[in-house]
Amino acid sequence: MRVLLIDDHALVRKGIEELLQSRGVQVVAAVGSGEEGVRRARELSADLILLDVKMPGMNGIETLKQLRASGVGAPVVMLTMSREDADLSAALRAGAQGYLLKDIEPEELVPALEAALHGNNVVARELVGTLARLVGGKEAGSERAVRRPAAPFAELTPRELEILECIADGSSNKMIARELDITDGTVKLHVKAILRKLGMRSRVEAAVSAVEHGMGKNRKKLGPAPGV
Repeated sequence: MRVLLIDDHALVRKGIEELLQSRGVQVVAAVGSGEEGVRRARELSADLILLDVKMPGMNGIETLKQLRASGVGAPVVMLTMSREDADLSAALRAGAQGYLLKDIEPEELVPALEAALHGNNVVARELVGTLARLVGGKEAGSERAVRRPAAPFAELTPRELEILECIADGSSNKMIARELDITDGTVKLHVKAILRKLGMRSRVEAAVSAVEHGMGKNRKKLGPAPGV
């Protein structure tokens, strides 16, 4: 995977570049401004563009718009410290393939970029609830009816429902495995089954649907589900 990195902070650029290269990712260029990023994107054949949001001059959202206006079709993933609803919404409306936070675990970054490269939308798990509100027009903190699976989830087993609850809370596979006392591999198999049954391509899509149907933040701790 060939990545173009655009971030105005030199120290952050260097750290991300070294992290990606240590995991076999080729960073074709690492630049410090949106203007230079657009210019280099036209010159280089990057597979994916990793782009900051808060930058002086041309910010990340405007840079993304300029990239698309210039005919650059590589998927763009925002990597930022901003958790603002407006930034998330603007980035996705402008065509970002993903929106990740800079405090992402190092081992999770490259898999997220690979998922984006393969057409999946990737959003920081901490922002899944925000995304669901933006998509569904829901207000944060609204009362949620708990625990009766809605019709879209009728085919899921008790264990799959439990895992979907965890996904809606933004838990990673490792976190789910620890909470439910099962292996990472078992979680992955259940997640694949959940996506297949729901006809969805990504866990973000499943999480948004789950939050919209009242699952997630206010969930009760369930006892061990049968049929691990």
